[in-house]
Amino acid sequence: MSIAPIRIALFVSALLVGLVGCGYSFTVYAAEEGKVVSRDWTFDGVFGYYDKASLQRGFKVYREVCAACHGLEHVAFRDFAGLGYSADEIKAIASEYEVEDGPNDEGEYFTRVATAADKIPNPFANENAARAANNGAYPVDLSLIVKARRDGANYLYSLLTSYIETPPNTDVPEGMHFNIAFSGNMIAMPQPLYGDDVSFEGAVDEEGNPLVVDTSMDALAADTVAFLAWASEPKMETRKRTGIAVVLFLLVLCFVSYGAMQHTWADVKPKKKRRKK
Repeated sequence: MSIAPIRIALFVSALLVGLVGCGYSFTVYAAEEGKVVSRDWTFDGVFGYYDKASLQRGFKVYREVCAACHGLEHVAFRDFAGLGYSADEIKAIASEYEVEDGPNDEGEYFTRVATAADKIPNPFANENAARAANNGAYPVDLSLIVKARRDGANYLYSLLTSYIETPPNTDVPEGMHFNIAFSGNMIAMPQPLYGDDVSFEGAVDEEGNPLVVDTSMDALAADTVAFLAWASEPKMETRKRTGIAVVLFLLVLCFVSYGAMQHTWADVKPKKKRRKK
């Protein structure tokens, strides 16, 4: 068996690994049938990146609006270093939360102030408590929500900004709300954002100058989605940089290998086929 096809197969496999690292991922999504609006995101594409200022604003929106119902069970406080927070800032954020710990020497569980190593505590003790507080609906955890939905970032942005007045002759069951981005248009979650829901007073840019922050519904929704995209894949920037490096390495290796082959076989003349008499 010729070794050339094996080399080609290995090269193609490595190239695919590099492409996946650059941003091409294979994910199983839940079907969505609502009206989804597409927009540009800084984290899209091979060279995508996270805007840390937007991530911090999105985290503030999550804390003040979303965290009352939705958890982030896969995110630890120390992960907020990826948002641009310092160790002292992370410690201060964690100190605002309490977590259950134990058992202690007496075999009892107790609550304590959270540390950077702790995961963000869920707003409800269990699923039954969550449903009881939300008219039977269970608020989903948002840790991986962007990866769990088809076109996740655009879908979530559309969901947050697509609450409209109920059309005439449309019956909305008690406890449900009309949203054109949601499959079936009936969603249990009330409209979370209206604009000016969160204040960013005291915000400054990198040079310390006062910063005017857009607090419209669209802007707050975009910042929230950016934060949740980071929560779903905090290592995205590293993955894409690694993928680009792998692809470039493979391309250089391809040309070097081809040149080495040409040099090695330059003096070898091909055999002439004998003609049959």
